[in-house]
Amino acid sequence: MTFLRDTGLIFWSQLRSNLRNPLWVIIGVMQPIIYLVLFGPLVKGVSGSFGPGADPWKILTPALVIQIGLFGALFVGFGIVAELRAGVIERQRVTPAARGALLLGRVLKDMTVLVVQALVLVAVAAAAFGLRPDPLGLVLSLLLIAVMGAGLAAASYALGLWARSEDTLASLLNSVSVPVMLLSGILLPMTVGPKWLQDIAKINPYSHTVDAARALFRGDFATHDVYVGTAVTLVFSLILMAIGARGFARENA
Repeated sequence: MTFLRDTGLIFWSQLRSNLRNPLWVIIGVMQPIIYLVLFGPLVKGVSGSFGPGADPWKILTPALVIQIGLFGALFVGFGIVAELRAGVIERQRVTPAARGALLLGRVLKDMTVLVVQALVLVAVAAAAFGLRPDPLGLVLSLLLIAVMGAGLAAASYALGLWARSEDTLASLLNSVSVPVMLLSGILLPMTVGPKWLQDIAKINPYSHTVDAARALFRGDFATHDVYVGTAVTLVFSLILMAIGARGFARENA
């Protein structure tokens, strides 16, 4: 019970901080909306190459939902660098709060923010472009982004405590995030690329996450993409959470 109480206290403390300054939450959803508005018509223009009857908005929007999870969670480490500089982490270290609760509370807050941002993006796509995702598929996609975000956020917090500098952290994250995004098929399905590029993309776990989200938006639940994407996302997120938790505990020892 003490662990759950400590987790809840950290969660509400972090969430209140976001509510007092929602600018970063808004900025986090603006880039996917810009992609939706400016890149969506291009996807629509080449949608014939994705197969007969392919809905371009069901191709682009779920991928942008995953993009929110990818960039939104991967860059949360900058926040903990700022907290470290302000002395917040030092004050928390001398409290009796469980070290795991200090991390889990933050991760739960990030999962909440990501889901809200994803809902805003889907609402814009529905209102402006007539997107009609499968209701159950939308819910399952939100769960997928939450699981994905948990792993990335945990790793990012541990990395932020290790780097202790925005410059170092930015260099590390930018060198990872851009190739991961390009090889995940977020902007265009990897099936339209050459065979060698498709083979490289298969190594990227989030390419499978994107494929699963697209299938869920279509309502195709019993497909290979959903099974593989869900399994890969869950396993990879658990690995990242374990690595992140270990690094976070070591840096907070």
